[in-house]
Amino acid sequence: MGVVKYATGIDYVKGSLAKPSKKDGHSCGTYLIGTHREAPTENPNCTRLFVRENDVYDRKTPLSSDEMAARNRFAAVSASVAARRKDLSKITADQAAFVAQKDDPDGKKTMTSFLWKLEGDAYDTQHPQG
Repeated sequence: MGVVKYATGIDYVKGSLAKPSKKDGHSCGTYLIGTHREAPTENPNCTRLFVRENDVYDRKTPLSSDEMAARNRFAAVSASVAARRKDLSKITADQAAFVAQKDDPDGKKTMTSFLWKLEGDAYDTQHPQG
């Protein structure tokens, strides 16, 4: 994997760095996109560069049952986490449980990852893989 070192005074890059030119109402070419993650996480690499061709990707194979199950799980857990964040009856208990586990060796370091773990485990309990 390539490594980007920034000159003194440049902390990070963010956004579209190179866009394709537009001709006749459509764009052709490649994008160079820089991202900078601001959310807290354990990963020290918070800047990434992506090159994307401006071609439409056409999938050649149909979705497998495992891919559909993973997409359904992600959608369900995501909705559960969003609802749990807004549930006033659970906020205080969740915050206390988060603080109690975050310094454990296998504890989650952010509230978001903690809620995803809780809701993911609940989903897996209700939907066992056979």
